[in-house]
Amino acid sequence: MRNYVIVTETTTDLPDEIAKDLDIRVIPMAFELDGKSYYNYLDERELDIHEFYETLRKGGKSVTSLINTEVFMNFFEPILNEGCDILYISFSSGLSGTYNASLLAIDELKEKYPESKIFSVDSRCASLGEGLLVYNAALKKEEGLSIDELYEWLNDNVLKLCHWFTVDDLNHLKRGGRVSAISAAIGTALNVKPVLHVDNEGKLIPIEKVRGRKKSLIALADRMLETCTNPEEQTIFIGHGDAIEDAEYLAQLIKERMNVKDFVINPIGPVIGSHSGPGTIALFFFGTER
Repeated sequence: MRNYVIVTETTTDLPDEIAKDLDIRVIPMAFELDGKSYYNYLDERELDIHEFYETLRKGGKSVTSLINTEVFMNFFEPILNEGCDILYISFSSGLSGTYNASLLAIDELKEKYPESKIFSVDSRCASLGEGLLVYNAALKKEEGLSIDELYEWLNDNVLKLCHWFTVDDLNHLKRGGRVSAISAAIGTALNVKPVLHVDNEGKLIPIEKVRGRKKSLIALADRMLETCTNPEEQTIFIGHGDAIEDAEYLAQLIKERMNVKDFVINPIGPVIGSHSGPGTIALFFFGTER
């Protein structure tokens, strides 16, 4: 059986040490902050994540872009030249054109490397939700699953990966077209915090509104209680927009209500954070349904 490599991009927001320990190859994504161009690496080599969020808090503007076909070609080809197959797990097609760009690159590469297997999986996930899917895929690879078996496992389980999150500042969602300007203004005035999720098409959907930050965090825990399967066997991922205390508070809420194997808490990176903003708290787990 040929060796294969799991590839993803930095929208996974995985801790750098996890990606390195599990030999996950990560494509850096580009973004601009106040007109200056950066690449988002998991080790924050070009921009510290706290500095990124501080810039947003002061009114800075960040713009993101998808990975184009040329970038995929340049990243995939050296792996194929190593004699390895590729299993690429993509950022949600409901939020970006990255997945479709990967398919174009793969079509070209298959002509040049007909003996190689190159799969692209539309995770329909975002941030540490995508990260949790990639993390579990890498563990399955270590267990000995072949590339075909893992491709099948991913397609069978992707819609069981639940995303629940809340934002602290509605204006970032307004800029991304997720809420209207009127809703953002009223919500800010009334201290309304939306609870959102990522649906089966990988799109961002508001589900409910609650008054106050604490209630929004409780709402996330409530959602997990409703649909989480076998929490005692799961490592739960929590992402935060430079709001570690609230992330730890959410983890404590969950611990008080169910037995969980472990938690990974990590910042939401600049590509996702550009759209969700400072103070975002996101919860990711496997459940019965999204």
